Amino acid sequence: MKKKLNSIAGVTLIEILIGILISTIMMGAMFTSYTAVNNTYRQVTDKAKISQAGRDIVGMIVRDIRMAGFKYFNDNIKTNDKHAPIIITKSTNFRTECDKIEIVYGDVNYKKTGTPKYTYERFKITYECKQSTVPNKLANPLPNGNFPPIEAFAIYKSKVKWNSSANDWWDHTLDNDSRTYEDELIVDYIQDLIFNAIDDKGLLISPPPTPTNAKKDYLYKIKTVDIALNVRSTKEFFRKKDTRKFYGLGDTTRDGTGSNTKAKNDKFLRETIVVSAHARNLGLQWKIKTKKVLL
Repeated sequence: MKKKLNSIAGVTLIEILIGILISTIMMGAMFTSYTAVNNTYRQVTDKAKISQAGRDIVGMIVRDIRMAGFKYFNDNIKTNDKHAPIIITKSTNFRTECDKIEIVYGDVNYKKTGTPKYTYERFKITYECKQSTVPNKLANPLPNGNFPPIEAFAIYKSKVKWNSSANDWWDHTLDNDSRTYEDELIVDYIQDLIFNAIDDKGLLISPPPTPTNAKKDYLYKIKTVDIALNVRSTKEFFRKKDTRKFYGLGDTTRDGTGSNTKAKNDKFLRETIVVSAHARNLGLQWKIKTKKVLL
């Protein structure tokens, strides 16, 4: 029995320690690899979320701009200056406000019973930015204990209906129409929103035309609207704080320094989405009006 026990091979304390050391090194390497992969995955998903949020809101705005100036052939609503198809209000300081756009188009309400079966309508859609109400928990609390809002905007959308009797736009709370609304939050964490009106020659219309300014003759000559939307990540993206630039559409009055380049010193990721929306109904209306005048 003693001889059998002496023949059993054992493990010394040094061998155990070496095994533990090797296991620790392997686990450390695996943890480091996992952390790197996880951080990369988080950054990719965060960037995808920003891009998706930006594309969704831009797609919505583009669809509405394409409807600007549309009306049915037999539309009997009298048109006046309040029906300008696209009105762009430019921001004078991107730190406190964004551009605003108002879009007017016609529609028809079909009734299965009663007369008349068709009722022509006019709607106005507005996109504008307001200060975000998301609390900035990275900042110091205010004296009342609440956190100040983040340095970003939120985009709100409104839709109102034309009141022919009053010759003005309805207050959506009084029109008894479930299709209208006011200041509906569309998306948050917006850094900037820019609209530029472009004519049929591809030139910038500056200032954007309104019924009362020097460019009023261009109201129906807007061919496209260039849109630039800058979206910010909801969480800190980069490891280190640094001054990172982001860009607009070359608007020289944007930040008061004659440059379309803006910068923020923080850890957040910002992405600018730029698209051109074709205002297909405006060019058509202008050509029809021109032909009528010539005839």
